[in-house]
Amino acid sequence: MGGMRVLVTGGAGFIGSHVVEALTALGHEAVVFDLLDGHDVRDAEAVAASLPGVDAVCHQAAMVGLGAGFTDAVEYVSRNDLGTAVLLTAMADAGIRRLVLAGSMVVYGEGRYACGTHGVVRPGPRSAADLDAGRFEPRCPLCGAELEPGLVGEDAPADPRNVYATTKLAQEHLAAAWARATGGSAVSLRYHNVYGPGMPRDTPYAGVAAFFCSALARGEAPRVFEDGAQRRDFVHVRDVAAANAAALGAEPREGALTTYNTGSGEPRTVGAMARALSDAYGGPEPVVTGEYRLGDVRHITADSSRLRTELGWRARVGFAEGMREFARARPGGGA
Repeated sequence: MGGMRVLVTGGAGFIGSHVVEALTALGHEAVVFDLLDGHDVRDAEAVAASLPGVDAVCHQAAMVGLGAGFTDAVEYVSRNDLGTAVLLTAMADAGIRRLVLAGSMVVYGEGRYACGTHGVVRPGPRSAADLDAGRFEPRCPLCGAELEPGLVGEDAPADPRNVYATTKLAQEHLAAAWARATGGSAVSLRYHNVYGPGMPRDTPYAGVAAFFCSALARGEAPRVFEDGAQRRDFVHVRDVAAANAAALGAEPREGALTTYNTGSGEPRTVGAMARALSDAYGGPEPVVTGEYRLGDVRHITADSSRLRTELGWRARVGFAEGMREFARARPGGGA
């Protein structure tokens, strides 16, 4: 693919900075637009001024965090959804027709579950009574039987469970409307649990890894919630950056939004991640607490085969290697 001039919103952030590196390495020109530089995507004049000569936009800027309560709802919606609408409007006016959006696995809510009797089912949020009793696994909503967790495909129904998740889904709907109205090509990469160098603590994806490392750096045992058997898909930030580059280099699908799960394809438990980080530090061993956060999902792991098949991408940083590197990059990390 020839070199493109790509505007990267949030280009100074955790994932955005890695996207800039990946694009630059491939011969593209990355133009950083970031709040750290005083550039807010809600500022229509600033956005418009950044677009001349741009071939595509990689939209990573967002207010992240757990978004568990409702007190920050206005700020989340303003930054993520109003900001996206301002950006897309400016792109439409400037004739820019290529967008790659930082999507999120949080749009799914819980993961995919199958009941031996009823097939694929969608369990509701877990109750405090069950969690207090140590019953962490969701049950079949029809018969109460144990469920088998599986991989979530892009066609799974959306079930955003907090304000942040709702704004990430609304961003996709805005991008789809923009694509239909302009004939543009939009890709949403639904990131799973992104981790790696430069990860802030408040990221909604793998922030627990940062908490574990902070505990280890203090000489304390990582505290693992529930029974540690909750499954996630931890994907390295360099692999996520490579997925963005692959999406920009793909043949555009005009007038449409295409969604891709962006995960490693190797589900791991939170307990296994805590052990990997503890081993990298040389201890202490993780402690499984049985504590929980109401509203947390039990299992959410991606089927990223569409991304591998259609864009030729694959995750290259293995779990053990990535966790060792991540531990070393944190203050007090061992070798």
